[in-house]
Formats: sequence, C-alpha cells, structure tokens
Amino acid sequence: MILGFAEYIWLDGNNPTQTLRSKNRVIELEEETFDPAAFPEWAFDGSSTLQATGDSSDCILKPVSVVFDPIKGEGNFLVMCEVYEHNKPHKSNYRAQLRKVLDAGADKHEAYAGFEQEYTLYSGSTPAGWPADAYPAPQGPYYCGVGTDRIAGRELVDAHAQACLDAGIMICGTNAEVMLGQWEFCIGYRGLEHDDNNILSACDHLHLGRWLLHRLGEEYGLTANFDNKPVKGDWNGAGCHTNISTKATRDPKTGLKAIKEAISKLEKKHTEHIKVYGDKNDERLTGDHETCSIHEFKAGNSDRGASIRIPLGVNQKGYGYFEDRRPGSNIDPYLVAARILTTICDIDENVFTVGKKLKKVTA
Repeated sequence: MILGFAEYIWLDGNNPTQTLRSKNRVIELEEETFDPAAFPEWAFDGSSTLQATGDSSDCILKPVSVVFDPIKGEGNFLVMCEVYEHNKPHKSNYRAQLRKVLDAGADKHEAYAGFEQEYTLYSGSTPAGWPADAYPAPQGPYYCGVGTDRIAGRELVDAHAQACLDAGIMICGTNAEVMLGQWEFCIGYRGLEHDDNNILSACDHLHLGRWLLHRLGEEYGLTANFDNKPVKGDWNGAGCHTNISTKATRDPKTGLKAIKEAISKLEKKHTEHIKVYGDKNDERLTGDHETCSIHEFKAGNSDRGASIRIPLGVNQKGYGYFEDRRPGSNIDPYLVAARILTTICDIDENVFTVGKKLKKVTA
C-alpha cells in the first residue's frame, strides 16, 4: 500500500480570467498509479471560489489527469480536476467545452497542440531585475540572453523546468523572452514514447505547469504574472502562442494545402476567436512588438507579425503544424483549443457555447 498526498488542482470562477486553486489530501493506494479513476472525487466550498453561493456551496472535484508531485516526492501526486455541480459540469468548467467539441467530431482529426507560455516574473510590484522606480536598458539583449545584466529569475525558471520534467509534464523547453524578467516555457505533445497525444492532456499539462510555477515561486520570493501587457509602453507583451496540427496537416501529401485551408477558416472566424483569446489582449495585439493588430488578420511564412505563422521548416518540407500567435498569456487552453478545433474541423457552431456568454470584444 502507498500512503501519500494528492494535491487536487482546479480552476476557480474568477472572471474574466480564472485562477488556479488547490488543496491537499492524504490518499491510500494499493500501488503507484497515474490513473485518475483511482483518485476519489472530493468536495470543496464553491462559495469561496466564486463558483457557488453560501446556501448551496458544495462543488465537486473530479480527477482527470494525474502526474507525480516533484515537490513532495515519491508516493505523492498532482491531480488536475474538473469542477462539477449537481452531477453536471460547472459553467466555469471549460475543459467540458473542449470535450464537447472533440465528441462532436473533432477527435477524428487527431489534433496535437503545443503552447508557448510567456510570463513575467515579479519581485514585489516590480518586474524581476528592474531597478526600483526606473526602467532597465531598452529591449534587445534580453531575448535568450545570458549574464547578470541580461537575465533575472533563472534559478526559478530552471527549478520549474526540472520539476515539470520530474513530474511527467510534457515540457519541451524554456527561454528568456524579449523583456527583462520575461520568460517562456513550452508544453505539448513531443512525440516521445510515453507522451499522450490527446489535446486534452496538453491543456491539462499547461495548467499543471502553471501551478508548479506559482508554487515554486513561493520558495524563491517571485510571482509569475500572466498579464498580456504587464508593462505599458515600448515593451513586449506576453502571449501563449498556440501550435496546432491535425492528421491532414501532418500528412506529406496534404500538409500545406490543409494548413492553408485551416487559415482561410480561421480568418472568417477572427472575431469569435479574439473573444476567448485572453482578457485585455487588445493591449498586446497592437501591430507592434511581434504582433498583428487585433483589428486585422493575416498569415505568413516565418512572420512573427502575423496572426498565423507557418514555420520555416514546415513550409520547406510541406507539412506539419501552424502557429496561432493571437492567444494571450492569460488564456484558458481548453477554450482556445476548443475554439480552434471548432473552426478548422467544421464543428457545428452551436457546440461551442462559451464565447457567446463572454463579453463582446470588437476585432
């Protein structure tokens, strides 16, 4: 028998940007397993997470993805959960929206996803490495830089990357970004032997990676900020570029043709996508700082100023994936994946209901 801790992690009801919550319980297992079915459902006080009222406060956590807990060590687990109320998915449960899109036919397209999660480390109210009440030297030397005059927060970044690897999270790599104190970690299907290519798993792992970053930040005295434009002015914003491929785009016989067809569909649904691509994304998508304006849509080969970028390697070999550069740092990956698949897989728009309930964003 294994007696250990399971950290149950979920997304709260905060609007327009949900935040992660978690609580810890002792669990007894016959043997080590990462099967969510082996972990019991658990109730929590939804009135304290903006998911219920005090007179009917119980919400249910249903485990959906389990990895090793690299902080507590052997015999302990991190458990990603969906939130339910009265035997149905809670309205804040956007993973259920992605499941609906997959069940409506998108699963037949065998989509893979990868997320380039940018974020800004803060020390108190100041970006890491920035002088108090002043600005650092202009952008230029910080991207993928090295040295104390170019880098801030690497200790946390490296600890986080190792923790993700130890946990079994599908981390692909990390790098320093364009603004001082800004970093990126990448999560998604890597094609490795034990990777899960299910797009739900990529989204689960992004949230688990975010949770680990917040949790380890407690030990380093640093806070991970996911605002789309944390510092106003001539500084880069933070995105969560989303890489998508399908069976057709990965096929050497149909690849580029399928990618161009997907881009044409995405252009027609630009406004619908922007609605779920992050709060205050208009502050980031200005047409400057490696973005396309929120008011237009364009695609290009190797173009980081486009809405959709076809990577050089993909264009050269004629198949692979495309990058949607519009999603902001604070996205919910379940929503973004569901919206993209609804569009490129020709899923009935009535299946995707979440965007219709969110505040209108003019693109």
